[in-house]
Amino acid sequence: MLEAPHMLLIGATDRNIGKTELACAIIRRFNPAQPVTAAKITVIREEGDRCPRGGEGCGACTSLEGDYDLMVETNRDGIKDTSRLLLAGADPVFWLRVRASHMAEGLDLLSRHVDPRAPLVCESNSIRLAVEPGLFLMVKDSRSAVCKPTARAVAGMVDRTVHTDGERFDLDLDRLTLQDGRWRLREAATAIIMAGGRSTRMGRDKRLLEIDGLPLVEHVHDQLRDHFDELIISANDDANDFLALPTVADRTAGMGPLMGLASALETVRHDVALAVACDMPKIDIHLAHRMLNQADDYDAVVPRVVQPSSSDTPRLEPLFAVYRRDMAPRMFELLAQGERRIRSVFAGARVHYVDLAPDAAPRNLNTDEEYRAYVERVAHHD
Repeated sequence: MLEAPHMLLIGATDRNIGKTELACAIIRRFNPAQPVTAAKITVIREEGDRCPRGGEGCGACTSLEGDYDLMVETNRDGIKDTSRLLLAGADPVFWLRVRASHMAEGLDLLSRHVDPRAPLVCESNSIRLAVEPGLFLMVKDSRSAVCKPTARAVAGMVDRTVHTDGERFDLDLDRLTLQDGRWRLREAATAIIMAGGRSTRMGRDKRLLEIDGLPLVEHVHDQLRDHFDELIISANDDANDFLALPTVADRTAGMGPLMGLASALETVRHDVALAVACDMPKIDIHLAHRMLNQADDYDAVVPRVVQPSSSDTPRLEPLFAVYRRDMAPRMFELLAQGERRIRSVFAGARVHYVDLAPDAAPRNLNTDEEYRAYVERVAHHD
């Protein structure tokens, strides 16, 4: 899959609910201080003579000769979506038509016409199956339950669902930022860095292990700070004070990570929080966004690593998971009953599990061997 951190991709659950309007608003938000390129991507499927978007069709599919075609928009009459993007300030603006079986080639063609240093705003659902953008937004009409097939196919990949009532969007555009050409979304949520463990298997304080010239805990902090309103540390000493973050000590020491999580969770400013182990050198921020996006109506959202063709019980990742603040009282109740495991909270709670393949699972550094192997891999990659 193509990685495109400079791309902000916008999809929609239905037609004519504001996808282009949101794209234009984002372009205006950054233009002219930050020039933006834009593209409308039409993915075409062979479905007889009928348009895959319903109705009798607009001719976009039947008029395509070959597997893909790229056009540059120059008309400023504001009638077509691409013209509206141009009027909003994007320059250049492209229309890519590509058959579903040739999305990679179509994206390659687009990339050869786009300045790699310029942020790119794209409209499409299906192209998400071929590209990992810096951010993927999905527009949803809050008055309707309609979800077209192309939106359902990528629903689990959405970083943020943007609801609209036909007049406004529930996304504060000031939460979108660009850093070194990469899109960022600052969540109205808290990140809790769990740093209260004893590093028994490591044999030394894993928080201070050097990763890319920084202590591991600082490396974790730096990956999270641009994506959350609030960051706090769960720890029982002052070893993390150099990060200048609030540190929350356990109510009662020596009772394990459940106590650390409960103690931190009851202090957070937001309704939801992402718990992150301090020994995780590579944060999957897309997974974090997706879990937060799926947290509505749930007490927790937890990754579940599923082994293909195996009867093994799926492995849960409770220290890279989303929790509601009001879960803290239940956690303290379980602690009073002698429980120490975070996963004990899931029984009887409304939990949404996000299934992951083993190669997509969060990685921790638990032993010195794992640390050395990770450093060696990074050095080899560089």
